[in-house]
Amino acid sequence: MACTRLLLPISVFMLTAAANPALAQPKAASDAGYPSRPIRLVVPFTAGSTLDIMARVMGESLSSGLGQPVVTDNRPGANGIVGTQIVAKAPADGHVMLLATGSFTGNLVMVRKLSYTAADFAPISLIAQSFGLVLATHPGNPASVKELLAAARNRNAPLTYASSGYGNMTHVVGELMRTATNTPLTHVPFQGSAPALTAVLSRQVDMTFISTVAVQPYIREGKVRALALTGGRRAPVLPDIPTFRELGYADFEMTGWYGMWFPARTPAARVTRMSTEVQRAVKSAALGPRLEELGLVAEGTTPEAFARFLADDLALQQRIARQAGIQPQ
Repeated sequence: MACTRLLLPISVFMLTAAANPALAQPKAASDAGYPSRPIRLVVPFTAGSTLDIMARVMGESLSSGLGQPVVTDNRPGANGIVGTQIVAKAPADGHVMLLATGSFTGNLVMVRKLSYTAADFAPISLIAQSFGLVLATHPGNPASVKELLAAARNRNAPLTYASSGYGNMTHVVGELMRTATNTPLTHVPFQGSAPALTAVLSRQVDMTFISTVAVQPYIREGKVRALALTGGRRAPVLPDIPTFRELGYADFEMTGWYGMWFPARTPAARVTRMSTEVQRAVKSAALGPRLEELGLVAEGTTPEAFARFLADDLALQQRIARQAGIQPQ
């Protein structure tokens, strides 16, 4: 039973779409009275995070199109699970929605017992994707990925890497590095990216994976050394940092992403309306440049396209978990 969640069918989100009226039923007539009150945007991570910044900028843009305030509600905890389960149990009337990261699918793979499943949500839109995470280490450590891995083999002890929590992308990508480079790594989980980075600065751990935005100030000040990027191409905000693929690790590529959901059974017309407003917002002069500053690529998709994206991401996370021998906890 421990491996059941790892063996979820790749088509789980397609099945969700078929079972979910918000995706399966024909497009309903326009709901002229929607929204009738402020919309609550649940962010399952702390204030000040990249996701929180995105939520507040997006809320302003969505409010102008919807004619109602979009209020950010930070509900951090358990790698996004606390806030996510709040939305799963919220009324399905289009006035409560979730803005989350790839931890949404990561938790489906990494956590044995959740109070919700994919079927409890109606995908609205993929908001943006990142250029990946930066492998950051202390300046006193070797100056390249190759040298860092060689040093680890020479000292005959695993490298340690800090993550933002079990099941977080910063954990999963570390396991991907372990299998892609065939190098022993020891995972050291923390409650968020800030304490994980602090552990690197104090040399409690050898390295961490962190967003391009969060690491930039530390690179400029010489407090950390950025060795590589996990995405498929270099980030404009860090043009001198090579990708793992450029360094010869062909099987190492992973990017972060951000998306939005309603509770399942939200009326189709409201899902469609919100998706349309999100697509408009991410391409607007207000939000588009801000996303770029955050090191993100604006997306904005239909609910159906987002459901397909989720299925692919789930398959990737399952593959990594199987290869790395990660068991749900």
